[in-house]
Amino acid sequence: MNTYVVLIRGINVGGKNKIPMKELKRYLEEQGFENVVTYIQSGNVILKSDLDAKTVGSQIETLLVEKFTLDSPAINVLVLTRAQFQAVVENKPDGFGEEPDTYHSDAIFLMGVESAQAMPVFDPREGVDQVWPGEGVIYSQRLSAQRTKSRLNKIMASPLYKSMTIRNWNTTTKLLDMLQEIDAASE
Repeated sequence: MNTYVVLIRGINVGGKNKIPMKELKRYLEEQGFENVVTYIQSGNVILKSDLDAKTVGSQIETLLVEKFTLDSPAINVLVLTRAQFQAVVENKPDGFGEEPDTYHSDAIFLMGVESAQAMPVFDPREGVDQVWPGEGVIYSQRLSAQRTKSRLNKIMASPLYKSMTIRNWNTTTKLLDMLQEIDAASE
């Protein structure tokens, strides 16, 4: 059985596409997924399944449309294996996420686009923003004291923005910890 991290883009943001995590968990269990755990309200799920990642993603996208009243049907689901998710954390740039009092650090997960394709939409402000390409992810960091001067929000104007889902670094590392705990408990 495979353990997956599921990142759902565009739910519970600004009062739109409201999906209660308890209900989502119940529906996922009814679909046959096991060891379902959700984390905070921003669409983070860890689960086990015998299905491949693509099938898991398709089933969850269908479930969301069928079971919830959505403001927008354009809800995307990214399903990552433990190895893929662990690689995002392990392959971070040197020092990334290690100074949370100084920098806001985010993992921008890519959905169906490569980092080389996504990088040009970023316009980092020198001395404020930094971005690095990774495998299936863009690492983004902005100086906390000057975050109002950041240009990273410009990515929202790009059509590629719909192919991205953002998690802060604390959430990303917490999900990896949870993933490892679930796998350790079932061994």
